[in-house]
Amino acid sequence: MTRPLRVAIVGAGPAGVYAADILTKSETPVEIDLLDRMPAPYGLIRYGVAPDHPRIKGIVSALHRVLEKPEIRFVGHVDYGVDVKLDDLRHHYDAIIFATGADKDRALGIPGIDLPHSYGAADFVYWYDGYPEAPRDWTLDGEKVAVIGAGNVALDVARVLAKQADDLLSTEIPENVHAGLKDSRVTDVHLFARRGPAQAKFTPLELRELDHQADVEIIVHPEGFELDEASEEAIRTNNQVKTIVKTLQDWALRDPKHDTARRLHLHFLRSPVEVQGTDRVEGFKVEVMELTGDGNVRGTGEYETYPVQQVYRAVGYLSSPLADIPFDHGTGTVPNAGGRVLDLDGEHIPGVYATGWIKRGPVGLIGHTKGDALETINNLLADLPTMPQAEEPANDSILRLLEERGVEYTTWEGWGRLDAHEKALGEAQGRERVKVVPREEMVRISRAE
Repeated sequence: MTRPLRVAIVGAGPAGVYAADILTKSETPVEIDLLDRMPAPYGLIRYGVAPDHPRIKGIVSALHRVLEKPEIRFVGHVDYGVDVKLDDLRHHYDAIIFATGADKDRALGIPGIDLPHSYGAADFVYWYDGYPEAPRDWTLDGEKVAVIGAGNVALDVARVLAKQADDLLSTEIPENVHAGLKDSRVTDVHLFARRGPAQAKFTPLELRELDHQADVEIIVHPEGFELDEASEEAIRTNNQVKTIVKTLQDWALRDPKHDTARRLHLHFLRSPVEVQGTDRVEGFKVEVMELTGDGNVRGTGEYETYPVQQVYRAVGYLSSPLADIPFDHGTGTVPNAGGRVLDLDGEHIPGVYATGWIKRGPVGLIGHTKGDALETINNLLADLPTMPQAEEPANDSILRLLEERGVEYTTWEGWGRLDAHEKALGEAQGRERVKVVPREEMVRISRAE
C-alpha cells in the first residue's frame, strides 16, 4: 500500500483513543478518524465517571495528548447506524474498529424493580454527568435510598447521593445538577452487597473516597461482615483485598457520630429480593446470605426489609447492538476473536474489529483497555496483507459525505472552542469549569467560526 492506512474508530472514549495511540506508534503509516455520536470527545471519562474523582484530570490530559497527534482526526456528532452505515465506512476506510463501550444498565429480575423511583445506575450517572440525552431534572424527594451493587459504580452513586451539593462546585457539574442535588431530601443511603467484604469489587481509592465527604458518616454494619476461608486466603495473597477489608474494619470499629446531616450505610451479605410499593418505591427486601467457605454465598431463608423511597441498581452495564454487526445479547458484546469481528458463521468480517467493553464486556478499570486495544491492533496489523482496500480513501472524502447528508459534525478544533467556553462559564462563577449539556448548544459552540 503506497498511501497511509485509513482507519475509522467508532467511539472516542478511552478504548478508542488508546487504539488510535497504539496504531500511530506502529511502523505502518496511518490516518485515523475517531467518530463519536457526541459532539465532544472522551466518552466514558466525560459521561460515565463521577465528576469528583481525583484522577479524571490526569486521564483527560493523557487522552488530549493523543488526540492532538497529526495522524488522528476527531469527528464528533456522527451517529453510527444513522448518519453512516457499515458500508459507508468500508467504502472510505481500509479498517473499522468499534469502541462504543457499554451504555445501558444490566437488568435485575426481581419483583417491583420497575416501580417509579427505581432506577438503573447509568440513568443517574448520565444525569449528574450532564449527558445530553439524559433528563435535565432528577427528583430526590425521599429521605432513605437503597443502592444495589458492590463495585465502583455503586460507590459513585452512593457517594453522590450522600454528598452535599456545594462540595461538588469544585467539579464541572452542570448548574441543573447542582440545583437538583441542592434540593435533595436524602438523609440515609444504604448500599447492599450480595457477598462479603473480601469479595467486594471496589478498588481501595474509590472506597476511601467515601470517607472524604463533609457532614457524611460512614456506617459499616457488623451483621454480614464475615470472612470465610476463601476470604482469609484472599486477604493474605491480594494487597488490594487486604486494604479494602482493613479499611472497612476500621470504619466498623469507629464510634458513631450522631451529628452528621447524612449517613452512608454499608451492608454485606444481603441479596436483593423485592422492591416494594404500590405507586412508587416504599421499601426494599433482602435475603441474608452466608459465605460457603469458597468465597461463594447461599441464602439463609432469613429476610430483612428497609423502608426506602428510591432504589438504584448498579449490577453491571450492557452494550447496545450495532447496526449491520452481529451481536451476542447474552454477553452484551460483538462476537470476536482477539478483536476480529466475526460473522454469523464465525468467520472474520474483513477489515472490521472491536476493542474495549463492546469487545469483552464491561469489566475491569479504564487502564485495562490499553492491553485490550493492543491485542486488537496487533491482529489488525497482522491482517494487512489480506485486508481489502477502501474504494475512496481520500482524507476528506468522509467529510464530503457527511456534508452531503447534512450532518453537522464537530471537530477537534471545535472541541477547543467548547472547552474554552466551559472554562469561561466556570470562571464567571468562581469555578474551574461548568459543563454544557444541551447537544444543540454544544454543536453550535463547536461549529462557530
